[in-house]
Amino acid sequence: MNAKERMAIDRQTCAELSPEIRIDNYDEVSLGFTHESVKIEAMRCLQCKKPGCRQGCPINNDIPGFIALVAEGKFEEAYWKVRETSSLPAICSRVCPHENQCEGSCIRGKKGKPVAIGLIERYMSDWMVHHQKNMNVACAVAKGKKVAIVGSGPAGMTAAYHLAHAGYHCTIYEALPVIGGMLKVGIPPFRLPRHILNAEFAALKDCGVEIVHDVVIGRDITLRQLKTEHDFDAVFVGVGAHSSRKLGVEGEDMAGVRHGVDYLRQVLSGNKVDIGQNVVVVGGGNVAIDCARVALREGSKNVFILYRRTIEEMPASSEEIHHLQEEGVKIEFLAAPVRVVGDNGRMSGIECVRMELGPPDDSGRRRPVEIKDSNFVIDADCVIPAISQNVNHEVDNGQEFELSRWGTYIIDKTTFQTNIEWIFAAGDAVLGPQTVAKAVYQAKEAAESIVRFLEGRDLKEGREVRDLDD
Repeated sequence: MNAKERMAIDRQTCAELSPEIRIDNYDEVSLGFTHESVKIEAMRCLQCKKPGCRQGCPINNDIPGFIALVAEGKFEEAYWKVRETSSLPAICSRVCPHENQCEGSCIRGKKGKPVAIGLIERYMSDWMVHHQKNMNVACAVAKGKKVAIVGSGPAGMTAAYHLAHAGYHCTIYEALPVIGGMLKVGIPPFRLPRHILNAEFAALKDCGVEIVHDVVIGRDITLRQLKTEHDFDAVFVGVGAHSSRKLGVEGEDMAGVRHGVDYLRQVLSGNKVDIGQNVVVVGGGNVAIDCARVALREGSKNVFILYRRTIEEMPASSEEIHHLQEEGVKIEFLAAPVRVVGDNGRMSGIECVRMELGPPDDSGRRRPVEIKDSNFVIDADCVIPAISQNVNHEVDNGQEFELSRWGTYIIDKTTFQTNIEWIFAAGDAVLGPQTVAKAVYQAKEAAESIVRFLEGRDLKEGREVRDLDD
């Protein structure tokens, strides 16, 4: 099939659960491609000589390679093609912002709709799970050295995977009672089904990776103790950005204010959390949207989002925004909170001010500017700030790390070493709250550095590492 014939193929669509059905459950909204539609969509790929999609993918997956195999119906081969570079394809295919990464760099997108790369990757990963195919990779002979991994999110699991398959025993220390970090307690099942998540984890644990739950590094055991008392030869810090950033407004400490990641963690851990019928979520990213959609499913009737810019500037994916609006959540654009109001320590509403957009700020988006004397109050039972997250530094107890002004770990950008030579870091700990794909890429490179460190080799020789700190 030539390029002209490929260009004539329309982008395929997926069936979805109707809003009326899905707001009462946590089932995945998109039903994904069918066997036939995924092959048709794969035929839309132009197989470019210089594929922009690979550059747009933080992991640098061979996207044209696996898409060509899907077009031929070789789903197992396609899965292993992407596993050459990615350890978590079923997860990345669901939760990464494809429109800003691979699909955003697809040549077809310049004159129409890009190839649905994420949905194609999802299909072949789901096909492996559905057909109970072996997703494990042969393990290397044990080399007698140990690495401690702090955090079981995408960075920690990826580092453990590559180190274990290189012959190094890994122990993951997870503060939560479940594995997966933010993947498990920060992303709802309607975006990331748990059976898919668990299948990916099972594929990562086959080389004897030990997982220790309910242990907080820095409180229960220090990093120094891991080395001196538990005989670990190196440590990888893959802690997520679990600390909610505060609004910084009067009344934020009143009862009824619940911060985004804290709320998601409580609900997704199986706890019943009654936040009332009228809920205001502050923020425009995926965490804010997840909070609003979870609140609906937990029984709140009137849920809406407060965002200080317009829909064009919202950092959340367009698909998530679309699903949110389908489910009946309203978005109050160009409005920002200035005070939480209430009585006797209990909130009853939130005072806001209207905004207008001024010149662009450092992010490239137009800066919101307050409109004088435009204040108004929204009655609410609960306010959920979800404006961003910070890295939790409880792990630092007993160690002096060099940190950026954002509180992230400063590392050597080639080796991922911190200022302490036996401690390495990657993912949200270095980048702040970012995509799973970026965490996977950095953790893979950090694992390579740890291997070289344990073997006494030069950590930089012959390496070219992508700088994802944008």
